[in-house]
Amino acid sequence: MWTQIAFWACAVGAVATGVAVFRVDSMARATFALLASFIFASGTVFLLNLAYLGVLVILMMIMEMVVMVVFMIMYMMNPAGLMPMTMVHNQKGSLAIAGGVFVALAVGISLVRWPTSDAARPADPTRALGEALMGSKMLVMMVIGLCLFATMVATVVLATNRGRYDRYGDRLDAKRPDDPVRGGLNR
Repeated sequence: MWTQIAFWACAVGAVATGVAVFRVDSMARATFALLASFIFASGTVFLLNLAYLGVLVILMMIMEMVVMVVFMIMYMMNPAGLMPMTMVHNQKGSLAIAGGVFVALAVGISLVRWPTSDAARPADPTRALGEALMGSKMLVMMVIGLCLFATMVATVVLATNRGRYDRYGDRLDAKRPDDPVRGGLNR
């Protein structure tokens, strides 16, 4: 009974936060709604006793969304993608395509004969999945993942020697900004 409650909580949470991606009015909020949707979806993976895969999904999605937010902060014209904007383009066309894909998948699930297997279930499905995906390279991939994460953090830190508010001083009390290149609004 508790498994069913957890499944439906994760399912409803994933759908609700997935819908929120298209309902919120900024890129940053949409990014975090998408992250929440993926975390709810990984909850259903945990319910299948695939802890490794569930953790992998969560870690991958957190990293992906954090990288996306970092790039929004660095490159978007509005601060951190928080300005109101529409997240849906061609609403009627995208709704028709999404509805058609949903119907096709639902019909396919209902009509396709699902394969069965006589093979015995492995004692540790998480280990079997890890070995099937990575073989003997699991430790190497974990170390490479940590190195990639450290490289991304170091790149962002080293990209600028100034913080976001350094132009107006530590207490934001300077009358004129201390810009390294003159120009802009406050010449």
